[in-house]
Amino acid sequence: MGALKPNITLAETKAPNGARMTLVEHDGSYCIRVNGQQLMHSSVATSEIELGRLGVERLVNRGQPAKVLIGGLGLGFTLKSVLAHTGPKAAVQVSELFPEIVAWNRTFLAGLNGGALADPRVTVLAEDVRAIIRRGAKAPYDAIVLDIDNGTTAMVKDENNQLYSERGMQQIALALKPGGRAAIWSACADTAIEQRLKKAGFAVQAVPAKLYAKAKRSTYMIYLGDKPAAVAAKG
Repeated sequence: MGALKPNITLAETKAPNGARMTLVEHDGSYCIRVNGQQLMHSSVATSEIELGRLGVERLVNRGQPAKVLIGGLGLGFTLKSVLAHTGPKAAVQVSELFPEIVAWNRTFLAGLNGGALADPRVTVLAEDVRAIIRRGAKAPYDAIVLDIDNGTTAMVKDENNQLYSERGMQQIALALKPGGRAAIWSACADTAIEQRLKKAGFAVQAVPAKLYAKAKRSTYMIYLGDKPAAVAAKG
């Protein structure tokens, strides 16, 4: 038997709540951990890829360039997926509160996500996604794709739970164009999220998502909220 390959800590930073966040490499795979607990791993990124695809799947044949907001860069898989499923003139904004995670994507993870941050369609916004969503009411998006923290149960920043509150869902609805879509990653089924999306006026689908492509069962959940299209005014 060959020797076990070590876990190598490539970089680390501190989260707003004081938690230690580390980027770890093991045998060609990458993982971001919070206080030693795995937050995301490159070998089980199927649900992040699916989140990106589902978030923008309705935009392909719209005829005009899509405007998309992604909340949370992570290991770059959702961004890479959104870019693969939107047109050449799309404008994709990525909200990432941690400049360290942006730097990790441009260096250690560039081979993993194909250097997605170098794509001319991408703009990185180093600020809280909630502030961006609030501004979005004046310049709305076609799609808002959220994979913030650990989904609907915060590990990194307690305020992230506010994003998924009733008020948070209403703000997401205001930041979307008529016919726009919100796509939200969750670590588990969350009926409260489903109900809040419905209360904010969305038509909701709960889509089970697998840990990895060949998994027999689904572990995570992706919630899709479709905002009603504009109703034509009567003459």
